Amino acid sequence: MTRRLAATAVAAAITAGTLAAVAAPAQAAEYSSALKIRGAQYDAPGRDSNNCSTGNTDEEYLTIKNYSSTATINLKGYVVKDAAGNRFTFTANHYLQPGDYVKLRGGNGTDSDSNNVVYRDNCNFMWNNDKDTIYLYKPSGNRADVHAYTKSANDPDGNGYIKFHS
Repeated sequence: MTRRLAATAVAAAITAGTLAAVAAPAQAAEYSSALKIRGAQYDAPGRDSNNCSTGNTDEEYLTIKNYSSTATINLKGYVVKDAAGNRFTFTANHYLQPGDYVKLRGGNGTDSDSNNVVYRDNCNFMWNNDKDTIYLYKPSGNRADVHAYTKSANDPDGNGYIKFHS
């Protein structure tokens, strides 16, 4: 009788479209986008300082990679957010060839396709050092990738870097 009730509850949840939300946490979701968050240096080496001229926010970065084997992706319009709602929007054309990546760094600097870097032009740290969730949205507003992390669970060597996709 218990199995029958459980099966009925699962069927009702599937009908209501709620099973995915219950069964899979956000960090385990897999999206069909070729553009994914490869890894994050969520804790910049050294003591955190968001001073624009002497700080180390440029040492905090997110690596975004084009995992497609054929398609070139323009990052213009893509949005990166954290759990608190801090956000960065790629406002300029930046093309990632198949297998290519870009490091989205904090701080100020010169964006460069040849050096695979885009700066947020913001001297505040975006990622929390203890835990956070990183979201990547397509220009359409659909989610391309998401990862939640905690320092204790996802960074066993304590170096401030977590790899999400190889």
